[in-house]
Amino acid sequence: MSWLKSHTFHHQEFADLEILCRAKERSGLRISLCIPTLNEETTIGKVIVVLKSELMDRFPLVDELAVIDSGSTDRTAEIATSYGADFYHSADILPSHGFNRGKGENLWKAVYQLQGDIICYVDADIANIHPRFVYGLIAPLIRNEDISYVKAFYERPIVQPAGDIRDSGGGRVTEILVRPLFSLFYPELTQLFQPLSGEYAVRRNLLERIPFPIGYGVETSHILDVYTHWGMGAFAQVNLERRVHRNQSTAALGRMSFGILQSFLSRLHKDGKVTAPAEISNIYRALEISGAHYQEVTTELVEEERPPLINLPDYRLKFPLRASPRDEQVQPGDPSLDLPGPGSR
Repeated sequence: MSWLKSHTFHHQEFADLEILCRAKERSGLRISLCIPTLNEETTIGKVIVVLKSELMDRFPLVDELAVIDSGSTDRTAEIATSYGADFYHSADILPSHGFNRGKGENLWKAVYQLQGDIICYVDADIANIHPRFVYGLIAPLIRNEDISYVKAFYERPIVQPAGDIRDSGGGRVTEILVRPLFSLFYPELTQLFQPLSGEYAVRRNLLERIPFPIGYGVETSHILDVYTHWGMGAFAQVNLERRVHRNQSTAALGRMSFGILQSFLSRLHKDGKVTAPAEISNIYRALEISGAHYQEVTTELVEEERPPLINLPDYRLKFPLRASPRDEQVQPGDPSLDLPGPGSR
C-alpha cells in the first residue's frame, strides 16, 4: 500500500494559494475549470461566484472558467453568464461530430473547447462549494509532473427530504458495485477512495488520449484506461473533507450502475480478463408498484463512446502535437504509446 501513502493528500496541504500561484507561474501551465451542467439554476450561481472570486479575481490560479451545458431548459445559461463564466452549449462544440446528451459528452467536448494544459472538472450541484474543490485537485499536478490524473474524495452525507443531513451514506454505487468489481479484477484500484467522484483534474495530454463514454460510465472507464496503460503512478487523490449535494434515488442509481457495468465489461473484454458473450442487452429493466398494479419499466441505456480526441483532425489542427507518427491512431492499452510530459506542447 505504498501508493496509498505517497499519492493521497489532504487539501489543507495546498491551502496557501500565494505559494501555489507562484509554483503555477514557474511551471508555465495554463489551467481551465470546467463545470458541466444540465438544469442547475439552483446552485450554479454560487458555484461560479465562489470559485471565480477566489481563484481568478483574488488569486490568479485559474485561467479560464467555463460552463459546458447539455441543453438546460431552466435559467442555468442566464445565471452562469451573468456571473462571469464562459458558457457553451455542448451541441455547438464540434458540431460536425453530432451531439449526445450525457455528462461524458460534455467532458469530452470541453477538452476541445478549453485551452488549459490542465482541466479541472467540478460538478455544478455542490451546496457547500469551496475553493478547495479546485486548488486541492490541481496542486498535485503543479507540484509533481509524474502525476497526471487527480481524483477527489470526501464524506458524502445524505440529504433527507425534509432538508436534514445524515452524516454518511453517499457513495453507494462505489461501495456496492465498483469496489467489488475492482477487488475482483483490478485489486490495486481499490486504493482509490471514490473512483466515481465528479471532481477531478487531469493533464490535457492524457485526456486527449483516452475515449469518453457519453454517459454514466465515463469516470469508471477513465480509471480503467489510465490504469491499464500508465499504472497507479499516474493517479493521486485528495481528501476534500465533505461534499453536500442532492442525492439520487435508488432507481436512478440502478440506471447509473447499469451504464457503469456496460463500460466495465467492455474494458474487461479489451484487457482479456473475460470472454465477451455473444450479445449484451442495452435495456435496463425495473419494476414499479402502484397500488395493485405492477409493471415493468424499460430504459435503453447505450454507453456510446467518443474516441480519443487526438484521432480527430479538427482537434489536431487546434492543438498541434509534438509527437511521433506512432501516435497517429491511439488506443488505450497500445504498448507503443508513451504519455508525454507536461512540457510536450
